[in-house]
Amino acid sequence: MSHSKKYNRSSGKKRNRPRRKRHFPQAIPARSAHDGQQCLFNDMDFKPLIVPRPKHCISRKNIDREALKVLYRLKDHGFLAYLVGGSVRDLLLGKAPKDFDIGTNATPEEIRRLFRYSRIIGKRFRLVHVYFKGGKIIEVSTFRKQIELDDREAAREGLGSESIFGSPREDAFRRDLTINGLFYNIADFSIIDYVDGIGDLERRIIRTIGDPERRFIRDPVRMLRTTRHAARTGFSIHHTTWDAVCRHASKIRLCVTARVRDEWLKDMKSGVSADWSRLMIESGLFQEIFPALQGMLSGPDAPKLRDMLFKVLNRVDYMVKKGRDMSDAFFLSALAIPFLHFMPDWHALKSEKVRWPTCEVRALLDSMFMPYDFRRADRDLMARLISTYWPLEFCARRNQWQKRVYSKATFPEALELYNCIKRALGQDVIALDKNKMPGKKKSRGRRRRKGRKKNGSRSGRNS
Repeated sequence: MSHSKKYNRSSGKKRNRPRRKRHFPQAIPARSAHDGQQCLFNDMDFKPLIVPRPKHCISRKNIDREALKVLYRLKDHGFLAYLVGGSVRDLLLGKAPKDFDIGTNATPEEIRRLFRYSRIIGKRFRLVHVYFKGGKIIEVSTFRKQIELDDREAAREGLGSESIFGSPREDAFRRDLTINGLFYNIADFSIIDYVDGIGDLERRIIRTIGDPERRFIRDPVRMLRTTRHAARTGFSIHHTTWDAVCRHASKIRLCVTARVRDEWLKDMKSGVSADWSRLMIESGLFQEIFPALQGMLSGPDAPKLRDMLFKVLNRVDYMVKKGRDMSDAFFLSALAIPFLHFMPDWHALKSEKVRWPTCEVRALLDSMFMPYDFRRADRDLMARLISTYWPLEFCARRNQWQKRVYSKATFPEALELYNCIKRALGQDVIALDKNKMPGKKKSRGRRRRKGRKKNGSRSGRNS
């Protein structure tokens, strides 16, 4: 008996049960992926460099399984499906990508109909997030044209999707850097290069796609990404790109403050913050991002300050590469305390007793990181971590450790921050184990309470 049919109890006959309609993929018209691949480059004056599978090192074994599922479903339904952006760059460099982004010629609505667990996001630029088990998200975007308007502006101007979405070539020239403009085609496992990204990878050069002047004026955040990729890859920045960064560094202030904050905080946690900060200071971007610190980087103590900053951040990078889990407040504190070390107001907080000058430190930090805003929990933790420096200094100088110092929950991170400063200054660090601190009582096991027998007498006595 088929499970799709059931008996009618009154008549004893089988009755058909209506089936549920599937959410996908009937709404997607069938296409020929072969035809789309064959005619892609025929009508172009400029054909890209196509690197076949035997001549590059990218293997599907190194691509995320969920990303492969998305690529193959798009391909099987007749759409172009490319792995795009930094994932292709990292795979060619032998690194494990953090994210796998996908580009396609399917519109966001078509992508949404293909994947049940997906959602169209973005107001300025619409793209699709495809969700998998474990909270994993694969980002799928439609190839776009080099249009100066975003989706909202185009809608106000009465422009349709044909004026926004374009070909892979147009999408490649819309990106920021040549090494980020590479595509991996799942149809034949080749790499498609419109912008000489392969050549720049071989030459170890960071270069913008197109005129850097226009690129940086249109979106100044691209200057931050230029220094970021130079620090992460160890590549040198092309001279025209570097000159444009130095000339237009002041334009970074025109960007939304929250967006700039998220960008530089990401670089602080990248594991290459020392190299990143060096490039940022040399280009002038650091001084523009942190206007309150600009005077200190050009004052008489600037060489010592820079040297201390780089040494502290080198230690932070070492901890990141070792897999140490640290809070955002720790990274912010590591960036702030080298500058505090050269402030008279900071040294005025030194006391001859154990004292946490949290309120004073918070006021100093607010003036340093102006105009950026952080979560209240991060601001409070940052102030506590930095203010613990003076109690640690007091106890280390006398070699007498008070319980109220080492019993705090912030003690491990505060001690690590203190040691970062001492290493940068060439002084002795504190090597302590919180569980073996003097005066700490050993934890006793639970005392077993004497129970009572059912007759009411104690268990330890004779009845």
